[in-house]
Amino acid sequence: MKNIPVVMIIFGGSGDLAHRKLYPALFNLYEQGLIHDNFAVIGTARRPWSHEYLREQVSDAVHETHDTVDENDLKEFASHFYYQSHDVTNVEHYETLKKLAQDLDDRYFARGNRLFYMAMAPRFFGTIATHINDQHLTGSGFNRIVVEKPFGHDLASAEKLNKEITASFDEDDIFRIDHYLGKEMVQNIMPMRFTNPLIKNIWSGDYIKNIQVTLAERLGVEARGGYYDTSGALRDMVQNHIFQIITLLAMPEPKDLDSASVHQAKQDLLASMIIPTPEDVKKDFVRGKYLGSDTTFAYKQEPNVDPNSNTETFVAGKVKFAKGPVAGVPIYFRTGKELREKKNRIDIVLKHINNLYGQAHSNNITIEIDPESKIYITINGKRIDQPGIRRENLTYAFSKAEMAKVPDGYERLLHDVFVNDSTNFTHWSELKRYWEFIDAIEDAWQKENEVGKPKVVQYLPYRMGPKEANNIFESPTEHWIYE
Repeated sequence: MKNIPVVMIIFGGSGDLAHRKLYPALFNLYEQGLIHDNFAVIGTARRPWSHEYLREQVSDAVHETHDTVDENDLKEFASHFYYQSHDVTNVEHYETLKKLAQDLDDRYFARGNRLFYMAMAPRFFGTIATHINDQHLTGSGFNRIVVEKPFGHDLASAEKLNKEITASFDEDDIFRIDHYLGKEMVQNIMPMRFTNPLIKNIWSGDYIKNIQVTLAERLGVEARGGYYDTSGALRDMVQNHIFQIITLLAMPEPKDLDSASVHQAKQDLLASMIIPTPEDVKKDFVRGKYLGSDTTFAYKQEPNVDPNSNTETFVAGKVKFAKGPVAGVPIYFRTGKELREKKNRIDIVLKHINNLYGQAHSNNITIEIDPESKIYITINGKRIDQPGIRRENLTYAFSKAEMAKVPDGYERLLHDVFVNDSTNFTHWSELKRYWEFIDAIEDAWQKENEVGKPKVVQYLPYRMGPKEANNIFESPTEHWIYE
């Protein structure tokens, strides 16, 4: 598809997300011709910017992310951007926004197509959705909305927000974005599983001992203390990123690659997800909080963090499904801040088999998502100069030239929004199951907090979290592959 006609409204057009991710991604799509002559973008925020000032910001954003730029192309691209000072709580401002959108639709022959992007504080999502509906901001063509995470704070708030959004948009027009689903190696999970007989034929509980997902962050909460203290690692990372990855790892093979088929396979899997009981939470989940060092604050000392906070900066746990190709296989996860290094990876641990050599190790399949992008299989082989067995990695990795071609996750996902492909976005039925799982854990933790016995273990910074995370494995022979 080329030159898709549309008027795009970005709520939060002066913000960091728009500057760092959306504007550079839109420029790349413009260069590819996906949007070109018949599009306009309205950036809205409370700041008193002008059209020209927004265009300068857009140009700066592109220069910051591109080594070389055709200045004529950039100038023409930026000319499609317009700014509207807007208070999302003021109903009258939506009338002004509606008029500008219609004027730009007429000027650029956008055919009544509208794309709304919520790139501001989540507390305003419901307000914006409500006023898009009651002030009739939608156009006469297609109407799509992109919603950033977090989609709610728990199941009840997510259901309320979903109701507000579906008053204006059909489920197929709601794009709940998670940039992890735009990452190259996350998008490689399905091809790896379903196109390689070597892997496809062993993707079951008969051969897989466990699966491990690690999303480790080197940095602390820094300036996000106010938000993070109301969220924590479980809501901030597990409810979205980790569950998206787990679903791709555990889902059955869809009948085809159509979006509806992929989501049906995910929904079939999630219907069988085992929701943890309070007893399960005690033995299968660990929450932790980072301590300080000579050069860093402890979490409780971070700006805008309650000094009596029980919010976790690390969580480890286990997910199981009753159906699907890995039914009954434990899928362990962990994520945290101020860990040893930034590393996002998946380890599929295969069962050990008896062999003539005795000393051979189990095979592992590892998918590294960040900072490197590669897949490798750990195998056993003969030592060259002495008796015994050695371990080697068979690696699938990109060259530097190939890595340079890998699009940013936002570019990839915005492309999908424009062409109306919802494969790599989250449907409500999936999100609802994620929240049911998360709420079960949060409820158990809240009960511990209320009786004055919160089990929030502390861990030193720049390691791999608290040692208690090693206690969630089902057998003493299991351990974290990435240590």
